[in-house]
Amino acid sequence: MNKTLPFALLLSMLLPLAHAGEAVPTAEDPALEKRVMEVSHNLRCLVCQNQTIADSNAELAVDLRNQVREKLKQGESEKEILNYMVSRYGDFVLFKPLVKSTTWLLWFGPLLLVVLGVGVLIVMLRQRRKLMGQAQVMSAEEHVRAASLLSGKNKGDRS
Repeated sequence: MNKTLPFALLLSMLLPLAHAGEAVPTAEDPALEKRVMEVSHNLRCLVCQNQTIADSNAELAVDLRNQVREKLKQGESEKEILNYMVSRYGDFVLFKPLVKSTTWLLWFGPLLLVVLGVGVLIVMLRQRRKLMGQAQVMSAEEHVRAASLLSGKNKGDRS
């Protein structure tokens, strides 16, 4: 028997145990890193666009986190850092944009669509009710004929 076969089998059985997660860098100052993450959760990754820079591993997100870290070391407040990022990258960098005239559609657009949809639904239901009220009522003879058709009598009668 080949000597490498048992060794290969052993390695293949141990392979699932060899999976390792991404190493989390240890911080020199845990309090500073906590503040960096708090500020980073308010900033959008400009590459990913659906993640904060705290959650993203894109190079730009790492650079922005480093900028936040440096600014916090320099003693700047969270508001000053956010203002700096907005002045440099625009309102889009904020993960939760401010409510102002340029973002009204973003904030109130969904509500406007719901109100518009409810309005259209009400108009359609009123029109339908009006049409139902105008429908002709069947006579007694038509009721008898419909019942006979539904019961299966007069199968041969097609008049």
